[in-house]
Amino acid sequence: THRSASMASAGGKVEETSTGSTLGAAATPEHVALCFDALLAHFKGESPPKEAFDTSVKHPLFVTWKKYSARHKDYDLRGCIGYLSPIPLSKLKQYALTSALKDHRFPPMQPEEMKHLHCGVSLLVNYEEGKAWNDFEIGKHGIIIEFGFTNGDHFNATYLPEVAKEQGWDHKQTIDTLIRKAGYRGKITSQLRDAISLTRYQSSKAGLTYDEWRAMRGHTKHPI
Repeated sequence: THRSASMASAGGKVEETSTGSTLGAAATPEHVALCFDALLAHFKGESPPKEAFDTSVKHPLFVTWKKYSARHKDYDLRGCIGYLSPIPLSKLKQYALTSALKDHRFPPMQPEEMKHLHCGVSLLVNYEEGKAWNDFEIGKHGIIIEFGFTNGDHFNATYLPEVAKEQGWDHKQTIDTLIRKAGYRGKITSQLRDAISLTRYQSSKAGLTYDEWRAMRGHTKHPI
């Protein structure tokens, strides 16, 4: 199953929020360029090019698409889908397309949108069990919450490390909005927060705009 994470960052080209020595692989611009390659190939009905990196390395990963908004003068979320268990990087092309075309919060992406896009790839590392619902550092940790009830209802959701910082949330706001994202519509109480099982993680992140991807691939004209 796919799990989506909203509002992943549209930040700089390469950012590491964990120490390099702990990473099996760091996200790179080449990972992101492949996502653009896969989307272009999809729109043109072609096969995407072969990866220029080791595809056997396994990581939990997310692909985030954002689209430039002239009204907001910033990039707005357009799709974000990932997988929270380690998968080989050979799956990156698949998740690039899933995020662009099958995020249920948005209509499938269209070819004319490509020139307005930013793509980000996050490789997730350093999973740790939290001691409490607020046992995470804003701006450093992504979080996964899980909670359930005796009637069998079970809820879970995740935010990537940059979400709470970008939104200006404190720990309580972060958890409460994530509870809603998980689909729970009941009253949020201190007892509910205390019943949450929290896992925290960090990420290595890379991103490219459409123009940066074009320059990287040597496309002097718009390829589509």
